[in-house]
Amino acid sequence: MSIIKPNNNTISAITALPAAITTGKVLQIVTTTFTDTQATSGEDSFHDIPNLNTSITPSATSSKILLIGHVMGSSQNASATGRVMINLLRDSTTIGASSTSSTRVECHNASYTDDGANAATMPINFIDSPSSTSEITYKVQILTDIGGGIRINAAPGDSNNNAYPRAVSTLTLMEIAGWL
Repeated sequence: MSIIKPNNNTISAITALPAAITTGKVLQIVTTTFTDTQATSGEDSFHDIPNLNTSITPSATSSKILLIGHVMGSSQNASATGRVMINLLRDSTTIGASSTSSTRVECHNASYTDDGANAATMPINFIDSPSSTSEITYKVQILTDIGGGIRINAAPGDSNNNAYPRAVSTLTLMEIAGWL
């Protein structure tokens, strides 16, 4: 069986999709990164993560917005164990979250952090259908059920030694030309 070569090109010479393909193309990319550390007081409520909010203006109502990134978070309390959770918001509306039942927490992603130097890294991966050509702001929020509050981009206690990591948290938005 022979290989079909578009326009008689070699396979390695093909570098892009044909112009006739109108769906699934990346139309624009917007990204933001939070490189600092921050501690917030209190638990059991979502807090905005500084700099993990960014705006995008879709070019068509059929466009999808792909959100990708990750968040590192932990408790401020170095001797506590528990959960750390993140939420995604389009303007003021929660998106990409589970449905709630009883007293369970609605969130996009969650992880478990234990005492000592362990922090949780939670991926962000969601396709939104905003059906809008107006500017939209997406943001990430974080919550912990551990007493003592939340630490972002650092491990509990944040001690100055090589067992305690520091990281960055990111959010990237990609406008994708609409598809069925």
